[in-house]
Amino acid sequence: MEEEMKEAEKLLVIENEMKGYNKLLSAATDKVLGSQVSAYPIFVVAKQPISLGIQLIDRKVASTNWSINVSSLEEFITAKLIFENKAEEFKRTYKDPKQFICLFVLSDLGAQFMFVPRKS
Repeated sequence: MEEEMKEAEKLLVIENEMKGYNKLLSAATDKVLGSQVSAYPIFVVAKQPISLGIQLIDRKVASTNWSINVSSLEEFITAKLIFENKAEEFKRTYKDPKQFICLFVLSDLGAQFMFVPRKS
């Protein structure tokens, strides 16, 4: 039970840290949607360098806790991070990108998807 609480606290800390990036991630989401690159933008959030997607923030250059890359469902399928036969299931769980930002967070808790509300 205590282990679960620590994990929940860590997820809350990550979610709170992402609030500082909301404006940037919202603008990037709108750009991906507007250019019709994908209807399913995904932001890869990690402390280590990641070759997936296009880098928006390098944590070492920006002196922040996280590097953030913009990717998409299609790239996740190509990279076999989401299997093609699971794409429809992912689409059903994906929240409206006009209201939420989809994060794929790589942390000491492992890899997991999170949806954080967009601010207007």
